[in-house]
Amino acid sequence: MSPPKVELHEIQATVLRLRPAPYYGSHVLFRVDDAKAGHEFLRRLAPHVDSAANWWKPADAWISVAISYAGFKALGLPAESLQSFPEAFRVGMAARARELRDEGVNDPKNWEPLFGNGEAHIGLNAFSDSMEKWQRIVEMAREQLRDLHGVRVLAVQDFGMQPGDRNSLGYKDGIDQPAMEGVGVDPLPGQGNPIKAGEFILGYPGETGVPLPMPQPDILGRNGTYVGFRKYQSRVGAFNRFLHANGKTEDEREFVAAKLVGRWRSGAPLTLAPDADDPALGADPHRNNDFNYAGDTHGRRAPFGCHIRRMNPRDTQLTRLTDVNIHRLIRRGTTYGKPYDPNELSEDADNVERGAIFLFISAKAMATMEFLQQEWIDEGNFIGLGEERDPIIGRQEEGAYFTIPKEPVRRRVHGIETFNVLRGGEYFFMPSLSALRWLGEFQM
Repeated sequence: MSPPKVELHEIQATVLRLRPAPYYGSHVLFRVDDAKAGHEFLRRLAPHVDSAANWWKPADAWISVAISYAGFKALGLPAESLQSFPEAFRVGMAARARELRDEGVNDPKNWEPLFGNGEAHIGLNAFSDSMEKWQRIVEMAREQLRDLHGVRVLAVQDFGMQPGDRNSLGYKDGIDQPAMEGVGVDPLPGQGNPIKAGEFILGYPGETGVPLPMPQPDILGRNGTYVGFRKYQSRVGAFNRFLHANGKTEDEREFVAAKLVGRWRSGAPLTLAPDADDPALGADPHRNNDFNYAGDTHGRRAPFGCHIRRMNPRDTQLTRLTDVNIHRLIRRGTTYGKPYDPNELSEDADNVERGAIFLFISAKAMATMEFLQQEWIDEGNFIGLGEERDPIIGRQEEGAYFTIPKEPVRRRVHGIETFNVLRGGEYFFMPSLSALRWLGEFQM
């Protein structure tokens, strides 16, 4: 523990508080049809939003609230405030599809109708460690709409931990999170030196030594952050068929599955457990992320193109000089729908309503997400792999493959498909608690 230097009492808890285990919750989207009603809704919600003070202590249930650019317009914010937001936030995620490489099956024209049209104004995220508490806080949020006309629920997406704390493709997730400077907790082994708070929270210096521009007025921007909301549908049948095509036995299939991610299903990293899964290692937060790639310079343990090495190259020597610290995101991933089943092989399994929803949190979330999509996810040149793409969340072209370095000859597995299809997304701004109260009392 170290004294916090960030105003934790002003920051919404979801920015720093880890997802509970087990976890239950909902993502709820609202539309504001009357500005006064929208402000009143925020005024009512504000007292129920937890701050990040003592975020490292277990909590049983909490909510967070974020607002889209269309939402700020619906709330009647003045033009000078609206224009102070970055362009990518103002135009929205769908309009930035080219920069995000959201093309083909991921094109916004294929998204669920709810997304990308300016309808989603307020996003509420509810997290809990039990079904009973989750239902209670969702009902509490609904109560704030009682007798309030002019705000309506657009959609509710429930989520929850799958058996074994696995995601929609059967992996333990959420392990590698960036450490932030000045938030009262020292990094876990493997997190590296803390990253400047300004990379994640507005109003503080970032890695360059200066704060990023904030939305205006200052009370609106300070201690706030941006959130990229992305909903994926997992094509479990395609994923399992791929594993069967490249592994004759269950052990062979699990080996290929581990190589794709860089971790075994349990969360044990290949750099520490290269030959066999080690569930005890995967379950230990003081060991399961405590590694670098200095002893794996040829990628024979964790392939260069595996998911975790792409998303956090650590000390990997890159072909393009990059400061990894300025491209990190806080991730709050949740799984929805039917649990993963390794025996589902049919094409019908690809159409089951299940998958993952991510909240990508950063003071420059839009720019960071576009960089990651362009450079690290849907390309491979930064790490010497040409056009090879992320095997888990990348959008694959026909003939895609994945390289597994080995001696004497590397192995290329073919038949990679788009295993997680984007079903929608939005950009939101998560204000501080003071900003929420200010918005609640805002006079047009």
